[in-house]
This record gives sequence, C-alpha cells and structure tokens, in this order.
Amino acid sequence: MIDLDEHNHQSAKSGTPAHDRLVVRRKATLRLVATFVVGVVLGGFGVSQLQDSREQRERNAVVAFVAFPQSADSGSAGSEGSVRLSGYLALANAGPGPITIRGVHAERPGVVIRSIGSPRLLPPGSTGQLAVELWFECSVERVQREPLPLGLSVETDDKRGREVSYPVALVGSDWERDALSKCSRLGTVG
Repeated sequence: MIDLDEHNHQSAKSGTPAHDRLVVRRKATLRLVATFVVGVVLGGFGVSQLQDSREQRERNAVVAFVAFPQSADSGSAGSEGSVRLSGYLALANAGPGPITIRGVHAERPGVVIRSIGSPRLLPPGSTGQLAVELWFECSVERVQREPLPLGLSVETDDKRGREVSYPVALVGSDWERDALSKCSRLGTVG
C-alpha cells in the first residue's frame, strides 16, 4: 500500500532523475525571466526612441518666420504702363528647425511678385534675403491698407514641402516707393 499523504521531504540527490528535472526546470524559469526582463528593457528603450523621434519630427515640421520687403535695386519700364523691379525679400527663421525657402509668389490687381534665383536655406534664428521680381501696373491704385498675402513654398528639415502664407505690407515699402518713382517717370501713376 502506498501512503499518498506522506511527502518525501528529503532533497533529491545530485545525478538522480528527479534532481536533473528540478535543475532543468529552474534553468528554464531563469531563462524565461531573463528573456522577459531583456524584452521589457528593450521595449522601453524602443518606445522612448519612438517618442523622441516623433517629438523631433513635430519640432522640425514647425514653420515660423518673418518676411518684409527690403529693397528694390533695379527696374525698368515695361510696356503698357507697368514697371518691373528686381528686389529682395528679407526673411528671418523664427522656428526651431532649418527651413529652405523654395519659392515666393503673390498676386493681386496691379501687383505680381515671384522669386528668382535659387532656394535659400535658413538655419533656426538666422536671417537672409531672397531675390524677387516685382511687376507693378502703374494705372492701378495699389495703395491698399491690407497687407499682400505672400505665398511661400517651404521645405522643412524632414524634407516635407509646405505652402504657407505671410502678410507683407507694401504701403511705404522700398518696393512701392521705387515702383511709384518709375511710374511717375512714365507719367502713368494711378
């Protein structure tokens, strides 16, 4: 007869099948725990890196700048009472990442502005100039109090292109003064 209530409290001796199974079970448990700990550590590191990467992309996607007419260097009288000027648009990057200004364009009755030349890279906190060509129709009254919405094609550090708009005041600017001066020589000021 076998008494199932009695337990053998003696430890298994080394080299016996019971001892070998116990050692194998303990090693398997330790390996499983070690694998779990390594997985948790690597997973936490991966999540942290993913969050840092996402935050960096969000910072780099921010476009913040200031733009204003700086100068109109040269110009010529066009046909039919219009003038063309070459000038510069001053730009200051107020955002957290570098931006590349690919192009500038604006249009309203009597005024057309577009960039000429190559794109301009602006690191954060820096300023620069972008060459532009301006066309003013002398017979149109341009003195509009509201700023001209200037469209800019911008590329951020993440290589994404964006179209942004920035209001530029023409009233009292070098661009307007030079255009009006050339128009008065034509005798066609509106």
